[in-house]
Amino acid sequence: MNNIHTSIIKILPVLATIFLLPSCKKFLEEPPSKTSALVVKTTAQIDALLNSQNSFFSEVNLTNVYSTDDCGITLDLYNGRRGTFSSMPTIQALLWDTENLPDAPRESFWSGEYKKIFTANLALNSLSSVTGTEAEKAIIKADAHFIRAYSYWELANTFCLPYTEQNKNEKGLAIKLSTSFDDPIERQPLEKVYQQIEADLAEALKITVPLVQNGRARHWRANKAAVNAFAARYYLNRNNNAKAVEFANAALAEYSTLVNYNTEMRYGRDQSISIDAGTPQAKTVVLKYPYTHDNSSDQTDMIGWKEFLYYRMLTNESWWYQPSLELLNLYDKDHDLRYQYHIVEGYSYDRGMTKPSYDYPGYIFFYKDKLPSGPTVAEVLLTKAEGLARSGDAAGAMAAINILRAKRMKPGPWVDLQASGKDDAIKKVAEERRREMPFAQRWFDIRRYNNNDDPNDDVLLSRTFYPFNASSVLFNEPVKTYTLPLKSRRYATPLPRTEIISGNGKIEQNTY
Repeated sequence: MNNIHTSIIKILPVLATIFLLPSCKKFLEEPPSKTSALVVKTTAQIDALLNSQNSFFSEVNLTNVYSTDDCGITLDLYNGRRGTFSSMPTIQALLWDTENLPDAPRESFWSGEYKKIFTANLALNSLSSVTGTEAEKAIIKADAHFIRAYSYWELANTFCLPYTEQNKNEKGLAIKLSTSFDDPIERQPLEKVYQQIEADLAEALKITVPLVQNGRARHWRANKAAVNAFAARYYLNRNNNAKAVEFANAALAEYSTLVNYNTEMRYGRDQSISIDAGTPQAKTVVLKYPYTHDNSSDQTDMIGWKEFLYYRMLTNESWWYQPSLELLNLYDKDHDLRYQYHIVEGYSYDRGMTKPSYDYPGYIFFYKDKLPSGPTVAEVLLTKAEGLARSGDAAGAMAAINILRAKRMKPGPWVDLQASGKDDAIKKVAEERRREMPFAQRWFDIRRYNNNDDPNDDVLLSRTFYPFNASSVLFNEPVKTYTLPLKSRRYATPLPRTEIISGNGKIEQNTY
């Protein structure tokens, strides 16, 4: 049995738990079987299933966390305390490994997104046989198509090559459209995967549900603003600037609220840490965190982040996003409030680098492990700005970007950016995207920069580090330079080897 099917089996108890919540009736009267999975009888059951944000929001994507130039694990930082970086999948993702990364333990991104696809399929496949109004069914249909489009896009942009004319017949994904274990598991051509994403997106765009209902924003469910925002992201990724701007405008027309960092952002609980104990350099340092860091389990602040159009989070199990010096230097450290609140100086102390002490910051948003990755108002403004910039409207691009900067910067002449022309506008938008959405969107951005027709935005990734093998970093050997060239086949992350093995030869690994 392949791991896609194993993931489905694992999700069945979770679905049962959802249906048995005190707020719902006892829905499951028949046990799941290998073929039927779950018996669903009403639209209310499906709605309860889709209403469980815990089943959808987390994205544990090693590639996004470690494989870009936003990640600052350098040789010096590693040598500061090697034990802090003992997780080999971290090093393997950092250095674009292809031989050992497939065996990373606890790899959950592939299976996690397929679980979401399974849930969407369960909803869609049940619609013809459940009771409920046509209006309720229409809402569920659009919602489920959105979930499926989103997860297939995430998987394709992690495990497959960028979609271009040259790559369209390369290996894509297994396209699962039902809950049957008998569905084909072979990887379909990349072109078919994108055709499926577009078909799902077209259905999702029929949604009529607003983000704000009865005075409350339901960020965790599909809505008009969210689907249009995702469509804008999708078409920007496909280098269709006109459609990216069109859907960005549609999303902003539906919802455009931003968090004003001047008045709405604040510090939370401080943390005191003793460093260099027992030495003449011993002292206590105080780390200052944004209030969004304070609670690791309560999702109130996360769900309530009013810029969310769709509630999704990049999750880092090591609890440390290490911002690179290149990323840090993009911020106006005196005036950019994103630097003030999200860059926590001395965060390396929290991660154990206390004796001898090594001072390095961390990027913090929600607690220590979560960054917004779902569409936000900020992202939509940046998508609009880039679409306009690439279309030659530099002034329009800067106008869109400056709406965002006015909510992120201390007031002053440094807020409003100006561009001398198309290339300068594209450069400024790209820099603002990194300041606003580090880690969460950078891998996706680099993939498209390095596979479009504009040589000015190309990004050559390079690191100097020790050799390594499956189990350890060989720090006694000479360092070497690792690079990820333009159009490299390593822009497709290796599939988990468990998928290859359990697929009995039907699921093929990427070729490098």
